[in-house]
Amino acid sequence: MPHSRSSVRDSSDSPSSVRPVAVVTGASQGLGLALSRELARRGWSLVVDGRDTDRLDSAVTEIAAHGEVVGVAGDVADSAHRSELARAAASRGEVRLVVNNASTLGRSPLPSLSEIDAGVLRRLFDVNVIAPIEIIRALDDSLAEGTTVVNVTSDAAMEAYEGWGGYGASKAALEHASRVLAVERPDLRVLVVDPGDMRTQMHQDAFPGEDISDRDPPEASVPGLLTLITGDQPSGRYQARSVAPSERISS
Repeated sequence: MPHSRSSVRDSSDSPSSVRPVAVVTGASQGLGLALSRELARRGWSLVVDGRDTDRLDSAVTEIAAHGEVVGVAGDVADSAHRSELARAAASRGEVRLVVNNASTLGRSPLPSLSEIDAGVLRRLFDVNVIAPIEIIRALDDSLAEGTTVVNVTSDAAMEAYEGWGGYGASKAALEHASRVLAVERPDLRVLVVDPGDMRTQMHQDAFPGEDISDRDPPEASVPGLLTLITGDQPSGRYQARSVAPSERISS
């Protein structure tokens, strides 16, 4: 995915004083876009990001058809981008939801741990572990009491899949950091959520040349995420499709 210069796209004329504010990273496609679209439909004011400016602009246009959204183009591993994301969120009001969805697979085809380049491994941890922690730090002054933090994880954090060592290790580190954050910050509700296998570009990159049409679309994981976001479940690890109501999300 190409990187882009940082830019801001705001779909509304002025900040909302009524709508709750949510920050969703990696919202230009896949699960981030599907979730953001549903949050907008439910009255949230969205601040979203993505690395590709054109793709993010398209996503913002789609989300804006359902509600308020600000798009901030950039890389979550970039501290300047995280600061810009925090400023955009602060301009909307108190943040009540943070979804750390942006992630990187590292390299395709997936290399074994004995072959993975050190630079690729560092990038995995920069994006998948350090960035979510730093985003919470950047947003801290805008977080409401009881803000829900959703850190998107994977079963690769729990299971030993060949070729998934770098990605899985980064997600395992994110999960542990999330547990520590929940202990250190009782004012936050920290949810680690595994959305399950999805028919996304990242999943296709993990299996280049293979047919992944049997996987569910990301919309299949959204009902469970919404149940967790709007519910009162305590901090912890959840599987989105295990808590999902019988609700169908349209694309």
